[in-house]
Amino acid sequence: MTDRKPCKVCNFTRQKSYGLVVPSLDELKIKGGEFLGFSPSELVTVVLEDDGTVVEDDVYFLCLPLNTKFMLLREKDTWSPGRRIDGGTAWMARDSMILETDAVDSSSVAAPWWNLAQQLKQDLASIILMSEADLQALVDAPCPELASALGLQEKKAKDLQETLQRVLDRREEERQSKELLQLYINTVNKENRQQQNPSHHSQGGAGDIDVLEEVEVDSACGFMSRTLRVLKGKTSPETRLSTEELQMIVTKGVEAMEEVLGWDRVRTSALLQACETELTRRLQQVQAVQSIRSNTRPSNPRQSSQKSTEEAKE
Repeated sequence: MTDRKPCKVCNFTRQKSYGLVVPSLDELKIKGGEFLGFSPSELVTVVLEDDGTVVEDDVYFLCLPLNTKFMLLREKDTWSPGRRIDGGTAWMARDSMILETDAVDSSSVAAPWWNLAQQLKQDLASIILMSEADLQALVDAPCPELASALGLQEKKAKDLQETLQRVLDRREEERQSKELLQLYINTVNKENRQQQNPSHHSQGGAGDIDVLEEVEVDSACGFMSRTLRVLKGKTSPETRLSTEELQMIVTKGVEAMEEVLGWDRVRTSALLQACETELTRRLQQVQAVQSIRSNTRPSNPRQSSQKSTEEAKE
């Protein structure tokens, strides 16, 4: 018995794990495969469970410490690091985080969106804390496999992906709004400098006179100069305007905007249609966020009442 080595074996999902005593690497493959339910005819590769190092000969096998844990891989299986949820508490939730071997193939288990799906399954509100790359990974995940990982029907998984896409769109809009705000601040600072230095302004060329005339015209039509610059000079300007600006444009109508922009009816109508579509989409995003919040509220009426009271105080 002194030439036999106690060790442990598991499959690539780490769901199944067994202890055994074998004298050689070949015996490890045979007995380990039997415990794990492998077919005797299948080609098996042995790797170290903790780092994926391939074990190819008996010399290295016998040099390893007692009770080393090995992972047995079939032809289509791949090694992946053990999943961690919360630093040192990964062991507490590992059983609930592992998919059945026959439910998802090895490529699905190793997919980068899998851990994100499990995190989302634990707490839907974690969407708020996910990066744009994480959200995009979930949106791009195959819908049937995502539904299986979340334990949802495929239609619900599809609805979830559409909601996540709207969250991504909203973050993009917020980024664009910040850029527009910075442009507005720069414009105000420039105008303030011109007012503080009237002598320089009076000696300016025709370009300075045009700026003044533009500000006066903008003020008369109710739009800031920045808004008109965006409308006239940007691609897809409706995505760069605030909701308030979109509402103002839609309210004024085609004829008023024709006069403001100096465009023909066709071009102005296309712009208003794009602004109206964008405004409708943003309202739908607000409804989607409200829907997510309502789905994550506590089921206990007493907790809901307490939360409503706290929100009312705020």
